[in-house]
Amino acid sequence: MIAGKNNEQPATERGYRPCAGIILLNSAHQIWVGQRLDMTSHAWQMPQGGINAGETAEAAARRELEEETGIVPAQTEIIAVSRYWHQYDLPPEMRNITWGGRYKGQRQKWYVMRFLGDNSHININTHEPEFAEWRWSEANELPHNIVPFKRPLYEALLAEFAAFL
Repeated sequence: MIAGKNNEQPATERGYRPCAGIILLNSAHQIWVGQRLDMTSHAWQMPQGGINAGETAEAAARRELEEETGIVPAQTEIIAVSRYWHQYDLPPEMRNITWGGRYKGQRQKWYVMRFLGDNSHININTHEPEFAEWRWSEANELPHNIVPFKRPLYEALLAEFAAFL
């Protein structure tokens, strides 16, 4: 589940897509989640996305948050960063479909960000929309509302960042 140490990016391991994830908190300490457009299940997830070549994990997290939610970096404040790179594996039946079959899972650096804006600053109808709808969620609801193969990841994130949630 957890790979690498400190804030250094781990050596590239074959088959894992480098990624950044965001735990976005509102003033009530609720977490932003979206329901993906490309999922048939009623699963909700936090924003996340790939790290481009030459891009830092932090820059990727800020870019992905804006691309997926319309929230610009000036409307957020980073308050915590995961100690380790977390990873998950895709179920075998998804490996040849997701990301063109290039990866067996993702290795992720996670950022807890405080949202400084208000709900009117959130726009999921972006250039390339990823979510059908969004909402604020209580932290304890996250593991129950994510796809089952990501549940251990979300439980690990909730444990690591419990002091902020």
